Amino acid sequence: MTRLDTELVHPTAVVHPGARVAGSVRVGPYCVIGEEVEIEEGCDFMAHVYLDGPLRIGPGNKFFPYSSIGVIPQDMKFHGERTETIIGCENTFREFVTVHRGTQGGGGVTSIGDHNLIMAYAHIAHDCRVGSHTILANGVTLAGHVLIEDHAVIGAFCGVHQFCRVGRHSIVGGYSVITQDVMPFSKTVSERDTRVFGANVVGLKRHGFSLERRKKLSSAFRLLASSNLNTAQAIEAIRQEGGDSEDVQELLRFLESSERGVIK
Repeated sequence: MTRLDTELVHPTAVVHPGARVAGSVRVGPYCVIGEEVEIEEGCDFMAHVYLDGPLRIGPGNKFFPYSSIGVIPQDMKFHGERTETIIGCENTFREFVTVHRGTQGGGGVTSIGDHNLIMAYAHIAHDCRVGSHTILANGVTLAGHVLIEDHAVIGAFCGVHQFCRVGRHSIVGGYSVITQDVMPFSKTVSERDTRVFGANVVGLKRHGFSLERRKKLSSAFRLLASSNLNTAQAIEAIRQEGGDSEDVQELLRFLESSERGVIK
């Protein structure tokens, strides 16, 4: 890691001597970079960004004003133990985003992958794991220990309960309250109660899923969400109809591994 170029650091910024910051990192006005923060090349901290370590940030991330990353968790069981936050590459953190580091009881790490868009006022709590290529819209709130898988999209002002999973290529409509797992490939929306409205057909098409793959997933979701079958009966019917599909197999594995139950 090359030495930080002081010409790229605004004079009002505060960078702890123990921080390791790559030479091409731009640090804007009134940013604070704490001890044990490691930042790789090409990151941009616009203004008033607060970073607390232990925190590792990969290359090419962009942080908009007033985001707060790596601070201690809002967990009454946390007593200052050493935990960390790990962030991949090419993510965008918009205004007032908060990301809290892990807890000892949750594995000690809050992690965010690559190429994610975290929009204004979103909150990622302790021990969450966010994959890659996700979108968390304005005001999304992830409670502790939440897993967001790759290519998931969560609409504005959604709340996701502790320990819930949001599966790959799913989309959650705005203002939804998620208290159980969201199935991969699904379109899940909360009105007065939260329910699945079939496969995320538009999103799957955008990500290159063939018509055949989309049809098999749509058929599986019809059995899960629109039939009179219970979950165990629906799983058996899905296996009989299209269990040879890798996507359907992934969906079934998700269902069978759920500890909180799934939204249907």
